[in-house]
Amino acid sequence: MEKSRHKLSEIVNLAWPAILQEALNTIVNYIDTAMIGGMGAEASAAVGLTGTVNWLVMSIPGALGIGVLSVAAQANGAGDRETVRKAGQQSVFITIVMGLILTVLCLAVSPFIVAWLGGDELIRADATEYFVITMIPLVFRVANVVFSNALRGVSDMKTPMYANLTMNIVNIVLNFFLIYPSRTVLGISIPGAGLRVTGCAIATAASFVMGGTMMLVAFLRNREYMITESGLHYDRHVMSKCLGIGIPASVKRSIICFGHVAFSSMIAKLGVIPLAAHTIAIQAEQAFYIPGYGFQSAAATLAGNAVGERNKEKLRHLAFTVCLMAATLMFAAGSALFIFSEGLMGIFTPDDAVIRLGASVLKIVAVSEPVYGILVILEGIFDGIGDTKAPVLFSIISMWGIRILGTYLMINLFGLGLEAVWVMMVADNVSRCIMLLVRFLRGRNIDRAIEMNI
Repeated sequence: MEKSRHKLSEIVNLAWPAILQEALNTIVNYIDTAMIGGMGAEASAAVGLTGTVNWLVMSIPGALGIGVLSVAAQANGAGDRETVRKAGQQSVFITIVMGLILTVLCLAVSPFIVAWLGGDELIRADATEYFVITMIPLVFRVANVVFSNALRGVSDMKTPMYANLTMNIVNIVLNFFLIYPSRTVLGISIPGAGLRVTGCAIATAASFVMGGTMMLVAFLRNREYMITESGLHYDRHVMSKCLGIGIPASVKRSIICFGHVAFSSMIAKLGVIPLAAHTIAIQAEQAFYIPGYGFQSAAATLAGNAVGERNKEKLRHLAFTVCLMAATLMFAAGSALFIFSEGLMGIFTPDDAVIRLGASVLKIVAVSEPVYGILVILEGIFDGIGDTKAPVLFSIISMWGIRILGTYLMINLFGLGLEAVWVMMVADNVSRCIMLLVRFLRGRNIDRAIEMNI
């Protein structure tokens, strides 16, 4: 009993900073979306159109960061301080190389990306400008993501939380002054640039610079990695381990994100109102993912530690406990989402048509929240133990075989709208969860991860 209480305490202690970070991020996204939504459906659609491309771009360094997290967590569990430090050093090389490559690629395709996504002529200019401005500081964004994962690999969950909090505050404050023109509020004259979507983009880019800088400073000061004392040394073996986990994870995330791009481009063809409803609903439901994503980082770190300790039973108990906690919390979250969906949409936009359509799709996704919670935790555990190859196949099957093909048929063959599209989205998540759960219960991937760590 005492042992179970200790394990539960360990999970919660690692999870709460990530949960708080997710909550803070969601609050900021809510404010950000509401600020943009106040400018009309066109502005919401312009900002949201390239959102899936942003996910795609950042999925690559995010996945490579998972490679660093997994290697560091497993070495930490085994008490191998030297490998922990070497993993940290490789994260610096990953950040520099990926940051520069992605910046060049994104700016090169920026004149064409909005047209490729099928954006309406009304929003193309704003959408393109937003994309370009937010892609310029990509090196800082990559630094934020990779170093956050590196710190989580040594159980430092609080530093990424503080950095993201600061970054989000910067974003909101700059939004306040850059989006709107000068105005008087409660008798107080407030200066404003009146830049609308451009102002939002500048504020977002500035927050990325702040977040990346803070994470770099925190990483350099971390005593587990000791970068300022040990210096930077390329280690082929450790880099190979990081990439061996990170590249398949990157492929998986790219498959999913390419699917999101194709998914959004099909939705864009439905018109401005469905696209705006989709964009805002995606933002609105983020608050209800907080329990799942909050526990995911803790699950990944503790799973890596368990593999380093070569303790299969501990890993299984961890998975059961965290999945149960996440599913319970997300059942409550899903119930709230179903009940308050219309009021939630009303926070972000005054457009009645967008509110009605967005509320309808939120009710659809609300019923699947517990399953999605289990999916998120399983993904974290698979990342932590370094099993990132099999999920690539699962992603192809669920994203492209169910979500994309299903959406194409719903729109082009059956002539259905956004509600049917979101049913396909739910079916994708449920099927991926089932496939991951079956693989985990068979246990062969756990045995392989432990054998490779010996």
